[in-house]
Amino acid sequence: MQETVRLGVVGLGGMGSGHLGYLTSLPGVTVTAVCDIVPERADAAAAKCGAQPFTDHEALLAHGVVDAVLIATPHYAHTPVAIHAFQAGKHVLCEKPLAVHVNDAQKMIDAYEHARAANPNLVFGIMFQERTAPAYRKLKDLLQGGELGRLTRVTWINTAWFRSQAYYDSGGWRATWGGEGGGILTNQCPHNLDMYQWLFGLPTRITGHASIGKYHHIEVEDEVTAYFEHEDGMIGHFIVSTAESPGVNRLEIVGEYGRVVLEDGKITFHRCRQSMLTFCRETKTLFDHVETWPTEIPYPHTESGHHLVTGKFLDAIRRAQPLDLIAHGPEGLRGVTLANGIMLSSFQQRPVPVPIDADAFEAQLRELVATSTFRKQAAPGEVVDFTASWAK
Repeated sequence: MQETVRLGVVGLGGMGSGHLGYLTSLPGVTVTAVCDIVPERADAAAAKCGAQPFTDHEALLAHGVVDAVLIATPHYAHTPVAIHAFQAGKHVLCEKPLAVHVNDAQKMIDAYEHARAANPNLVFGIMFQERTAPAYRKLKDLLQGGELGRLTRVTWINTAWFRSQAYYDSGGWRATWGGEGGGILTNQCPHNLDMYQWLFGLPTRITGHASIGKYHHIEVEDEVTAYFEHEDGMIGHFIVSTAESPGVNRLEIVGEYGRVVLEDGKITFHRCRQSMLTFCRETKTLFDHVETWPTEIPYPHTESGHHLVTGKFLDAIRRAQPLDLIAHGPEGLRGVTLANGIMLSSFQQRPVPVPIDADAFEAQLRELVATSTFRKQAAPGEVVDFTASWAK
């Protein structure tokens, strides 16, 4: 068993700096290298944690000072950094989203699988810390236990992602097609999209409506409504915005045995005494409803967060158990598929099938980048403190 993992953190903006804040308290890891294209930022972080500073991730990987890297760069850089890390035989923990688009995500997965042929114990994780949240884990337990029976509808309204214009102005890359690759679906909602597919699977068809810069001076989407159609007949609604205050985060799951609602940290189960589908077919009454009992579902309020995902990643490396993770890296493709599918549907103004046409989406994105005339002023090198966002 490996005693200590030598870790490099690539990208030292708000997310990377946040990860450095807890890494020193985790057992079995030493931050031996840090990397950022801003030299002053790399030097400051290196001095703080006793690591070697780099301004180029390939130089870091070639230097032989790390066993693994945590990638917290802007989104487009996830793909080249991860691929180079796998080629160098290094373990990878990648921030969300896995990539900006499906084709880049698949390139990362292909590079990982190729590297695993030489090193079967290579670990690839993705930072989906919402999977550690007790409420979501309880929902997963309820669904796996069949408590709701056949699912018929899921509606998720998450408008608690309010962001001011000052937030969007805080980085030159932020909220641009060329710098970030998208808006709320690429930045704020990868966790929600991952949670949707983790709980309910991928739909077979997506209809999306995305508003571009509706409430902010940005060139990407800040309000989205999507409709998902699943193979078993279940439908899903996904409604998100960065322009509602007060916002709401309400997840409603309807099945033949009732309705479960997660809101404000409380899970309420309106349990049907019998199958609603059976009652619908067999009852002789015209207006009666299934007898229903409202119940609050208790669940343990255990700790959650980024440090649990990172700790599990480090344990997987030390124990040579590459799949014993909170979230395996290749699973990140599914959330990217949902995000790209919503936007592709909105661009094309029609429903799109899943798997989506990844080449069509990439071509559309490249055109948006190439034809962009959007300009904004932003303080170079400014680091945003994301602590408040994590505590949402």
